Amino acid sequence: MRILIVAPEQIPVPGNGSVEISILAVAKQLAKKHTVTVVSRAAKGLPVQSNEGGVTIVRVPSGSSKIYIASVLRFIRGKAFDVIQVDNRPHYMSSIQQAFPKMKVTLFLHSLTFVPPHHSIARSLKHAKLIIANSSSLRQKLMHRFPAAAAQIQTVELGVDTGRFRPATAADRANYRKKYGIGDKYTVLFVGRVIPRKGVPILLKAASLASQEIPLQVVIAGRGSASYMKQLRALASKLNVPVKWLGKQKHSDIHKIYQAADCLVCPSQKHEAFGLVNIEAMASGLPVIASRIGGIPEIVKHESNGFLVDDYRRAERFAQYLIRLGKNKELGRSIGARGRSSVIQNFTWRLTADRLSSLYAHR
Repeated sequence: MRILIVAPEQIPVPGNGSVEISILAVAKQLAKKHTVTVVSRAAKGLPVQSNEGGVTIVRVPSGSSKIYIASVLRFIRGKAFDVIQVDNRPHYMSSIQQAFPKMKVTLFLHSLTFVPPHHSIARSLKHAKLIIANSSSLRQKLMHRFPAAAAQIQTVELGVDTGRFRPATAADRANYRKKYGIGDKYTVLFVGRVIPRKGVPILLKAASLASQEIPLQVVIAGRGSASYMKQLRALASKLNVPVKWLGKQKHSDIHKIYQAADCLVCPSQKHEAFGLVNIEAMASGLPVIASRIGGIPEIVKHESNGFLVDDYRRAERFAQYLIRLGKNKELGRSIGARGRSSVIQNFTWRLTADRLSSLYAHR
């Protein structure tokens, strides 16, 4: 098949956003069997066209949604694609499908952010030949919001590079701890955008409670607004929790931070469609403690390959699992091993690409 993937306009491909990471990873796998082009926004320092892992990336003028979609339509004109996959932007999908009615245009949704329950979105979704949700939880939410589109919605889970995200050797671990200035205490990791819905204050309070029983430290790999970061630093200081604030990290380096940690905590307070950080941690052999919310329970199985927290607004519920893991290294190792095994079986980019190929070939 000749496949075109249309990226959102905010971040160029390659980029550090989870949508852009997913687009390129899936495109590289699809390119092993198909001809794949990604169209993305132009950005300073990036060529108009490049090739990555067999994928042609074309960068078109942007500056606003309007300019970008006009550029995308101009790029498509006169070309033939068997499938055009639009990621996360229902209005782009509908504009493209209406401009090229004979082409199969699909929508791959990564979250609820760009599909509020609004009649203009419902109108756009009517044009989709196929809508893909990255978890059953997201699919259920979409079917509830847009019942008229329910028959078009399928699920394709995301994946992870299990070669790059893998359990650390003792040497790797020591090396990366030194590189990032992380000491020898039990190391609790948070990876992601530092925004209120991600629950970092709950993590800091949980760490404070757990530190009464085990010596630990927290590593935050991500950034937020200056004012919110200031609040969190003040809270950590007040709670007397040692925190290493690493800021936003390039995704190409993030596997090293997982390899320096002992566990990942994902204390999300609002719906997570999928939760890519959980499978990255599990592939790295880390036990995961996560909120039982959205699509997370489709990945993390309680007491098997991680821990799920039902009452995720209460710090003590996270603290109890931190204490259990901190006191029992063998438990952490066995849960981490089961986590990696479940990722290899269910959540690789190869599997994501195979599921997509199958849907595209038969719909």
